[in-house]
Amino acid sequence: MSAPASHPVWLTLVGIGEDGLDGLSPAARRALEQAEFLAGGARHLALLGQTRAQTFAWPSPMEAGFAEVLARRGRPTCILASGDPFHYGVGAMAMRHLPASEMMCLPAPSAFSLTCARLGWAQQDCALLSLHGRPMERLAPHLQPGARILALTWDGQTPRKVAERLVALGMGRSRMVVCEAMGGPRERRIEALAVDFKDEVDALNTLAIEVVADRGARIMPLASGLPDELFEHDNQITKREVRAITLSTLAPRRGELLWDIGAGSGSISIEWMLRHPSNRAIAIETRADRAARIGRNAMELGVPELRVVEGAAPEALAGLPTPDAIFIGGGGTDAGVLDAAWAALPEGGRLVVNAVTLETQSDLMRRHVAMGGELTKIEIARADGVGPFHGWRAAMPVMQWSIVKESVS
Repeated sequence: MSAPASHPVWLTLVGIGEDGLDGLSPAARRALEQAEFLAGGARHLALLGQTRAQTFAWPSPMEAGFAEVLARRGRPTCILASGDPFHYGVGAMAMRHLPASEMMCLPAPSAFSLTCARLGWAQQDCALLSLHGRPMERLAPHLQPGARILALTWDGQTPRKVAERLVALGMGRSRMVVCEAMGGPRERRIEALAVDFKDEVDALNTLAIEVVADRGARIMPLASGLPDELFEHDNQITKREVRAITLSTLAPRRGELLWDIGAGSGSISIEWMLRHPSNRAIAIETRADRAARIGRNAMELGVPELRVVEGAAPEALAGLPTPDAIFIGGGGTDAGVLDAAWAALPEGGRLVVNAVTLETQSDLMRRHVAMGGELTKIEIARADGVGPFHGWRAAMPVMQWSIVKESVS
């Protein structure tokens, strides 16, 4: 909070729809009538029409103009917003500057609520996303057969690009509905299968998708241990079965931060982030080509927020935010990496190290004796052709050491 002292309620967040004043509640109308200062987007202010209050249109970026609102602190002030200000709206920004005790929110139906009302969909059964200023690839984890997805786009090009993406993934028979300018005189609905969708749409739209997957469609499994072929890699990847075990040992929890040291393809940090939308990860990779590849994989698999740090540990770890867990899959034999990782962990943090080489395995065995934790040997064999017959072809065994910092006295 930037404001040290608390004031009585002086700021009202008013949700407004395309029907303008006609759709506002009596309480919202009173707040607007009493306000001395009104802030909002140019579109919102136009929907409101004439007012005796001083008006202020948000600049870009929007938060740069919030000082104008704070300057009226203690005087009747309103912020106009689309629909529900606390659902992908201005409410979260206001909370970064003020306590909830100083503001009141009078929401209107959100675009998601209006879309569900138009289509007869149960909102609690839909994935709710915003693609406004965000990559379209964020859809990837939600593209499951039978899924219903609602996405704010505010861009006339995005629905067509989504349709092309669905076709490329083998989901061209998915139903797409674009709801434009809902609640006002310009309201329009466009419906088509993804394979047939060609329309340019109004910039103010909400996209609804009902996913239909054809045989052979590229569907992202919900379990840990995604197929290796979903990742672009140069064979520097924690293989599927070992990755599933590793994610289980790392035990991701909501909102936690992972350091993935020697990230290779980024598979561990990407799957860590896929476990929950609030999870964060930093992939540390020495080679520039692999660092770039990690970024592409993160975008393709729907976690574009993955942070990639190009550099060698332990030097590259300096100044990074404190992790909740650390995975070392490459570079564990480099001088000082394990010690630096251990020192960076807070009490209760988890460290997981996978080792293939005998040298690193010897180091892990020594540390296990000295520090405790769990030591596991992971051996995987796959059936492979031996002439006209089949036999077991063993992958290189992996030694995994895991330890929780609070377990050491």
